[in-house]
Amino acid sequence: MAVTLNSDGAAMTGSRDGVDLFTYVYRPHDVPYESPRPYLHPLRTRGGDVVSAYRPWDHVWHKGIAWSLPHVGPWNFWGGPNYVREQGTYVDLDNDGSMEHEQFTALGPCGFTEELSWRTPPAADGTPGEVVVREERTVQVVVPDDAPDAWVLTFRSVMTNVSAGPLDIGSPTTNGRENAGYGGLFWRGPRSFTEGQVLVPTDDGGAAAADAEDVRGLRAEWLGFVGRHDGEAPSAAGGSRSSTVVMVDPGSNPGGTPQWFVRSVPFACVCPAPFFSQEVPFAAGQTLTFDYAVVVADGAADGARGSALAALGRHVLAGEGAGLETGHVTPAGAR
Repeated sequence: MAVTLNSDGAAMTGSRDGVDLFTYVYRPHDVPYESPRPYLHPLRTRGGDVVSAYRPWDHVWHKGIAWSLPHVGPWNFWGGPNYVREQGTYVDLDNDGSMEHEQFTALGPCGFTEELSWRTPPAADGTPGEVVVREERTVQVVVPDDAPDAWVLTFRSVMTNVSAGPLDIGSPTTNGRENAGYGGLFWRGPRSFTEGQVLVPTDDGGAAAADAEDVRGLRAEWLGFVGRHDGEAPSAAGGSRSSTVVMVDPGSNPGGTPQWFVRSVPFACVCPAPFFSQEVPFAAGQTLTFDYAVVVADGAADGARGSALAALGRHVLAGEGAGLETGHVTPAGAR
C-alpha cells in the first residue's frame, strides 16, 4: 500500500497505481495577501477525478485543502480581509501572515512530517515578520486493499505559541459575523461540485442527505459531500461521474466536537471548525494538537456508504503514526 513520494524542492506528489492522488505544495509562490501556506492540490480519486479547486476567482486564497486560520490573535493565516465587528464588514488589515516550511523531519513510503514557522507580515522595509507559532505537521496516506474505490489522508497539526502573549484562535463568527465560523482544515471543491449533496450523521448511527444551509454550524463527528464532474459519462448509460469527500474529526481536538462550515451554493466547501462560535485559548508557550481524516472516494454516496466511508476514516485515524521512517531525510532537494 506504499505511496510513491516525489519532490522537486517545492512540492511533493503522492502516487498509487499510476494515479497522482495528491500534490502537496510546501513552498508556495503566493502573494502576501493570500497568506502563503502549504496546500494539497490537485487532490484526486483513485479513478483519477480531481476533487479540489485552486485559487478560484471568488476567493483566491482558497487552495485545495489547507490548514487555514483567519483569526490567530491579531493575525490572519487564512488570506484576504478580516471581518471587523465594529464596522460590520470585511476590511483589509494588512495582517496576513505566512506558514513557512522549514524542513522535513520524517519521510516514509506513506507520508511525511515537516516543521513550519508561522510569521507575521513583513515590515515595510522588507524585514521578515516575527515567528509567532511553530508547527509540526504530519500527513499520511492509506490506500486500503479492501476498498478499491477510496483512499484516506490523515492530517495532524501540532502548534506551539512561541510569541510573548496569547494568540486565541477564532473565526468571523467569534468576531461578529453570524453563522460564518470558518477556520481550520478547509476543503474547496471543484466548480462543478456546486449544488452538490451534503451527508450528515444521524442519531441512529446512520447518515442522511441534508441542505448545506440548514446544517452549517452543526456539531458532528463527520460530514460528507457528493459532487458531480464535468466531461464524458463513464458509460453509454449517460449521466455524470460523481465523487465523494468525507472529512472526519476524532472528537478529541481542542474545542470538542466541531461545528461544521459547509456550503453547496455558490460553491462547494467543507471545514470542521473548532473555533466556529467560540474562541480556543492559545496562551504563550501552549501547544495545541489537531487530527483529521479526509476520505476521497470514486462515485456518489448515499447515507449507508457515507457512514462506511466515515468509519474507514475513523479506523485510519485510530492507527495514525505507523509507516513513517524516523530521522532527518532530505530527498531530491526537499528541505
